[in-house]
Amino acid sequence: MHVSIVHPRELAESDIERWRTLQDADPAFDSPFLSPEFTIIVGELQEQVRVAVLQDGRETVGFLPFERHAMGIGKPVAAGLTDAQGLVHVKDLELDPRELIRSCGLGVFEFDHLVAGQPLLSGRHTRHPSPIIDLRDGYDSYVETVKRDSGKTYRSTAYKARKLQRDHGAIQHDYATTDRAALRTLLGWKTDQYRRTGRTDRFARPWIVKLVERLLATDTERFGGVFDVLRVDGQPVAGHFGLRTATTLAGWFPAYDIAYAKYSPGLIHHLAMAEKAAAAGIEVIDLGRGEKEYKEKLKNGEYEVMEGRIARPSAGAGIHWALSVPVRKARGTVLANPVLRTTADRALKTFGRLRTSLSS
Repeated sequence: MHVSIVHPRELAESDIERWRTLQDADPAFDSPFLSPEFTIIVGELQEQVRVAVLQDGRETVGFLPFERHAMGIGKPVAAGLTDAQGLVHVKDLELDPRELIRSCGLGVFEFDHLVAGQPLLSGRHTRHPSPIIDLRDGYDSYVETVKRDSGKTYRSTAYKARKLQRDHGAIQHDYATTDRAALRTLLGWKTDQYRRTGRTDRFARPWIVKLVERLLATDTERFGGVFDVLRVDGQPVAGHFGLRTATTLAGWFPAYDIAYAKYSPGLIHHLAMAEKAAAAGIEVIDLGRGEKEYKEKLKNGEYEVMEGRIARPSAGAGIHWALSVPVRKARGTVLANPVLRTTADRALKTFGRLRTSLSS
């Protein structure tokens, strides 16, 4: 097997079409994060993005998008942002993962949302559920599932939606809007959320803001950014920016105005988004890996993603292992223990409150 390493801008149109063909052939690859368009747009903003093009004879059999960092450390494209990662390939592809990363000039390739069924899997890795809203039987069928499995949540959300209208005005939901002012409002809410909860503010990095703006401006039959917003009396109260293929919407950046928190605007918005998405041809909303209460209330199915690393003997891999193992073990211990997980979350929120008060 021959492996060529190129920057996304160097992909020929025939390469891009082949990538799309391979993506269409396997439902496991139906994520916008695995679309060539996503890698190409990130590559316009991040020079370290590369694509490994795998060829068996004259046939192109796979594409692995990745980032090459110092000391031969490899990561998925837009690492830390993506909820689906991996190699887009022909069925039953056989390869040596360590030999592949050697061809990529890497000593180690780490991942945390690798899609199921990857020939990249070898060595130690962990499996994690990734909740979804399955709309393949239609929105009405989905709602009936929510009523059955989370009836109290559905009734409470419907009541709060009615109360929100009584207290503040008519509710309007705009799906697939390009309202940049409303998008800036959403990103502001998200920044506030990161700070309140003690997390790193992703939008403090200008390239991520530019990425969202470029993705919002992208709208093709197969791929695009999707921004939708819930308004009350004309004012935004909740919203979401995500990415889509023709049939899958990837949940990415949801947020709401905390002034309306008592009405659960996030849940009201997600149900409205699911209805509009289904009408637009979306069959699955991938909520992404992570134990969030709203995901548990809204999901009616789940995928599986993997976290781990592929490594071959190298100085960079050795250093990476020495630095990352203690962190991974500590993180795994916390995530596996509900009490520790709750304690860590409270600690982060306390830090967030202190940080917010000090900066105000």
